[in-house]
Amino acid sequence: MARYFWRTGFMLACLLILTSCVGKREIDDLAMVMGVGLDLVEAENGEQHVKVTAQIARPADARGQTGAPSGQTGEPIWTISATDKSIFGAIRKLGSASSRRIFWAHSYVIVINEDLAKNGIKDIIDFFIRNPELRMRTWVAVTPDNASELVSSLTGLEVIPGQSIDGLFRYSKITRSAPRTQMIDLHAAYLSDSTELYLARLKLESNEISNKQPEQGEKQKNITLAGTGVFKGDKLIGTLSAKETRSLLLFVEDVKSGVGIVKCQDDESKFSTFELVHETLKVTPDYKNGKPEFTLTVRTTAKLVETDCTIGFDDDDKIAELETDIENELKSDVTNMLDKVQNEFGVDILEAGNVFNNEHPSEWKELRNNWNSHFEKAAIHLNMDVKLKSGALLFKPTTSGKKVDQ
Repeated sequence: MARYFWRTGFMLACLLILTSCVGKREIDDLAMVMGVGLDLVEAENGEQHVKVTAQIARPADARGQTGAPSGQTGEPIWTISATDKSIFGAIRKLGSASSRRIFWAHSYVIVINEDLAKNGIKDIIDFFIRNPELRMRTWVAVTPDNASELVSSLTGLEVIPGQSIDGLFRYSKITRSAPRTQMIDLHAAYLSDSTELYLARLKLESNEISNKQPEQGEKQKNITLAGTGVFKGDKLIGTLSAKETRSLLLFVEDVKSGVGIVKCQDDESKFSTFELVHETLKVTPDYKNGKPEFTLTVRTTAKLVETDCTIGFDDDDKIAELETDIENELKSDVTNMLDKVQNEFGVDILEAGNVFNNEHPSEWKELRNNWNSHFEKAAIHLNMDVKLKSGALLFKPTTSGKKVDQ
């Protein structure tokens, strides 16, 4: 009898657990945020406030329909903004204009205007890290444009602009135009005692041609990756161009491929283009005369993809000269980036401090409190090793076989 009551009680307890829906949220009650824009604005009383813009998917119109269903607009997103002294205050104001509960867990990207970033982003990091709905894998970027305009622009192949930005980052390993920065990386760099913050940079550029009016040329704006924002502490202090970013990514990310362009040896008005694959960087730290220094060794394979030059891959001397030309070109790019980071910005965004700490932990204890100053003065030696491979079976430029009448 006791066993019967015990089984009955256990089954009733299981039923209570299975039927409970504590904290449930119906999807029809939620406004899904796809992207967030943050701008610095001046209030009527002269105070500086933050403007929060939320890009929200329209459930009925996000299927890419060309005609608007009844009661809808035909646009895939609905964008609203609010301004307040704090991010949370602005977000609460957003809720007063939405017929659904604003839900942040599906946000693809957070875009920060550069004017706001120059004032500091520690409050932004603090708020979004504390937000239990936000994913740590959300992309974070800065922009010289109004963040509200960028996150509300319908661009690219995707119906949802936030999804389009997500795609830009996911497939950016080939273009190498900006770092792949997520909230988890931003938070880790902010807490680090050696590495400074850096963020991807986004811009609105007129590089899209209208299918209906192609004669107008590149008129429609599109979101593009446009280099790197460099921080000291939590404040934006400068930017690296897309070209300079390609060298930066050797230090901070796994690089898939790149592009190298060199002048022809027999005619400097013509060029050869190479795809750089299997690029690797080895950083060797050292400590001499009370100062840190680093030796960088970059190795890559260059594959010929386009040329106007007369190149014979059966000529070893020519190949050696061409490898030297590519090495010099790449060395110049890396040196220019290092010069800007060390001498103009004076901050370590290369994660050199982490490498030094791993090899020289005792010396690091003496340098860590003023690492940027030591990094700024550190000697950096650069070695470049390029191996050239032929472009398929083409040993010479592609030329016409037709004879031209004189």
